[in-house]
Amino acid sequence: MRYAAVFALAACLIAAGCGGSSSAQEEPDATTTLETSKTLEAIWRAPGEDVAIVPGTADFGPGTVRFTFLVIDGQGRVVTRPTARVWLADDLKAEPFAQTTATSEPVGVPGSPPEPGEVQDVFVSHLKLDKPGKYWVLAEPVGGRKIQAVGNVVVKSKTDAPDVGATAVASKTPTLANATLKQLTTSTKPDPELYRTSVADALAAKKPFVFVLATPKYCTSRTCGPVVDVVSAVRRKQATSGIDFIHAEIYKDNDPTKGENTWVREWKLPSEPWVFLVGADGKIKSRFEGTVSVQELDAAVDQLK
Repeated sequence: MRYAAVFALAACLIAAGCGGSSSAQEEPDATTTLETSKTLEAIWRAPGEDVAIVPGTADFGPGTVRFTFLVIDGQGRVVTRPTARVWLADDLKAEPFAQTTATSEPVGVPGSPPEPGEVQDVFVSHLKLDKPGKYWVLAEPVGGRKIQAVGNVVVKSKTDAPDVGATAVASKTPTLANATLKQLTTSTKPDPELYRTSVADALAAKKPFVFVLATPKYCTSRTCGPVVDVVSAVRRKQATSGIDFIHAEIYKDNDPTKGENTWVREWKLPSEPWVFLVGADGKIKSRFEGTVSVQELDAAVDQLK
């Protein structure tokens, strides 16, 4: 999901809020008792600036979903803090039925300087939503100037891209055996190890693998290009794990004018970038839509061993 592309939409959704307290507040526990006497709208309209959530993920099926988002103030500035309180409700005028905490995760590889004006961090939350439907989400970054952001999470009966538990598609992704590194990736600093094997070969060998579909060159924001760098960084950390790491671009011949390539169509991707973790049994164990941090991916790879 390209956050830069939705900034204009967020600006249209932002509502004017009144001034609120700027005092810091302590981080809540995930099991904090809900203020069930208040509706979600009442919490949103409490003293502070009222804005809209800018989502970074959208392909959700029933279960625990990974929902990433930005909070942008009325001046178009990204609000970044270590955590944010998150409430869930069936309707804006309904009482919240759950509360959790979102954590801020860095975009890209730590130590890599961001481009001026680009997103450096994103909030990541995990929401338990067992039924299809439209849910309302309220996020309140903890500490500093009070600001509350509201948005929606739409859970479908089935995801578009392969979900956890599905059998991975045996894509014959290109490798160094049949193409040059320049043909395989648009990265300016390519990692050759991401092109040693194909998805089909990894499945045939019954080896666990990480598969990233992204285009470093043709991203419209910093949230998609660095995903390949993140995968490469985790590959180096997991060098002795026996897990394969594979990258494929998303455009035919790496040319956006030619449309999406075979791999995007085979995996039915509704957006990009995507990272899938596949076990030795060929089943998808976890997946990441949009940006993912080194810490998140590394922890997921540890579970793949």
